[in-house]
Amino acid sequence: MTATSATAPPGGALVRYVAAATLARTADGGAVVAIVLLVTTSGGPGWLAGLLGASITFPHLLGPFIARRIDTARDGRTVIAVACVLHGIGLSAAVLVYPYVWPGITAALLAGAGLVGPLLTGGVRSRLPAIAGPDRRRQRRAQGWDVATYGIGGTIGPSLVAVLSAAASPTAAALALAGATASAALLIRLLPADAERARAAEEIPRPVQTLQRILTRGPLRRTLYLTITVALAVAALPITAIASTGALDVPRSAAGILTAAYGLGGLAASGIITVRPLPGDADRGMTALALAVAAALIATLLAGTFWFALACYALAGALNSYFFAATLAARSEYAPPDIRGQVFVWVGALKITAGSAGTAIAGALVGTAIHLPLTVAAITTTAAVGVSVLDRKLSHRADPTSDGPLPQN
Repeated sequence: MTATSATAPPGGALVRYVAAATLARTADGGAVVAIVLLVTTSGGPGWLAGLLGASITFPHLLGPFIARRIDTARDGRTVIAVACVLHGIGLSAAVLVYPYVWPGITAALLAGAGLVGPLLTGGVRSRLPAIAGPDRRRQRRAQGWDVATYGIGGTIGPSLVAVLSAAASPTAAALALAGATASAALLIRLLPADAERARAAEEIPRPVQTLQRILTRGPLRRTLYLTITVALAVAALPITAIASTGALDVPRSAAGILTAAYGLGGLAASGIITVRPLPGDADRGMTALALAVAAALIATLLAGTFWFALACYALAGALNSYFFAATLAARSEYAPPDIRGQVFVWVGALKITAGSAGTAIAGALVGTAIHLPLTVAAITTTAAVGVSVLDRKLSHRADPTSDGPLPQN
């Protein structure tokens, strides 16, 4: 541990965390856009652009199988910093060799970058408990900042790629993203180290064992399936925005305004959370907020005018940020210390996979009826809320003490 990281006040550490997380998530959020632009602007077919874009996102599902290293390493910061560097190297190499090699080689390089992608999202987040300390209010304020980094990264990443691609080239944009991950790696090394020393590898459960522990601990189980369900549901919003412009009597380009409203609503909510952290039990809060997201989807479904739809998209973004903050709190407060890093990555990786699947499902359903994707999304989310309520009652009846928060490091 460096003297800087050991003695820095929590506020300074949080500033470095926000900067590191934003840089890492900007790179993660903009990579696919850079790859698609690289292929299409060079005359490549759309199917190749989609295939190479999927090459960096699909491997996120395998992230949990390398996340165990965060919990077994002497210093988890090093693991995450190395992952940032590897992501940058893989992305840089892929875009630089693309014009000269068989696309399969580019796909393999992108898959290598995507494999460590979850460590740039869920892995980075595993640093928060060491920064915020055991105080729950301080933890939840830090989690609000964490939610904000996703919104900022998801907005800045694609925008930065678009600007640099127009001013220079998609290759230059991708290299800029790689530079962002290198900067993130440096900042991550300056974050506080975990209070506990690393445990021996044999003491840390393997990925499948970790998933089994998640599924057997009530709050973590509910965190997992509610996160997956809500991610599937809100992924229908961009597809619906495009399909509904005709019914709302606005130009097709107005779909971008609707999706921007969703993002801005999420950013605004994350700002509020940093000032007024979520109160109460995170487990129950997740369930209530998932139901609120479902209600926002229903309101969007019923919107008959563009301005009402705009408000509904902003509301859905805000409520999803609140829900996301509640899931972060649940992961921090209910995950056992020996698997905390793996829990963050497992839930994050499955969330990303669910979002991709939700987009694909919405795209398939919207051709049948414009409002079918949101209808299915609202029904599915409401059903998951019902399962969560029943799950909690049954767990409490079986063992009233089994679902309590665990001590924080």
